[in-house]
Amino acid sequence: MKTNLAHRILFVAAALLLGACEQMQQKSQAPAPAAPQITEAVLRERATEQLATGVKQFEVGEYDNAVKSLTASLEHGMLSKAEQARARKYIAFSHCVSQREALCRDEFRRAFEIYPEFALTPAEDGHPIWGPVYRNVRTQLIAEREAQQGKPLLPLAKAEQMLADGMVKYDAGEFPAAYTLLEGALKEGLKSKDDQVKAMKFAAFTLCLDGKYGSCRAAFVKIYEVEPDFDLTPAEAGHPSWTKTFAGAKAHAKKLQHEREVKEAREKSKGAPPTASVPKKP
Repeated sequence: MKTNLAHRILFVAAALLLGACEQMQQKSQAPAPAAPQITEAVLRERATEQLATGVKQFEVGEYDNAVKSLTASLEHGMLSKAEQARARKYIAFSHCVSQREALCRDEFRRAFEIYPEFALTPAEDGHPIWGPVYRNVRTQLIAEREAQQGKPLLPLAKAEQMLADGMVKYDAGEFPAAYTLLEGALKEGLKSKDDQVKAMKFAAFTLCLDGKYGSCRAAFVKIYEVEPDFDLTPAEAGHPSWTKTFAGAKAHAKKLQHEREVKEAREKSKGAPPTASVPKKP
């Protein structure tokens, strides 16, 4: 009896052990769970988040971290062209404020190449660190585009050449040099009224950007002697360096125009022949 009981216990133990082995074998042979698939929607969301993070990091002065986040947002290839240009813009800003001008210039150029409509806001354009770099890159790209289109490069007259050189200096942020050339072009005698107004307008801009607001205001007022209907474009009018100065100059110029018109009307009325009186009927 004891022998049979022992055999039964051994048999049950062996059966349990065999079952456990089979379960372990089945588990080891079971297919591994499938890895989660990363969809385009997930990548797009991740890229957008990294773009937003990079902008915030830039705004709080974490420029190196901003470059890393913004670069990562571009690597997914899911941002729109406008968003790519925006990422490139803040990378350029970060490089410029970190005194890496060559890298700043490269990023601005890539932004233009990706998104031809790319442009800084008036406030960004007027920034003293990256504004000149941006304008210089823009000028170079325009010149390259015109050369590729086979636009004939006709020699300019002296006044017109000084205007062109002044605009190059302005775009490069060399405002005193730009002012000298623009004033020189006006004294030399620009032929078209449009060129005269352009030279006077950018001469005023340079004065305001140089902090010479009184001279800037006077330069704006002078434009109305050439073009009474002169006005800035919406983007130009919103520039923080000259918004108030131009508004005051415009109001003053319009007042002077009105006073001049009233004076001329009075002089004409004084010089007019007296009206013949109609004889009364008897």
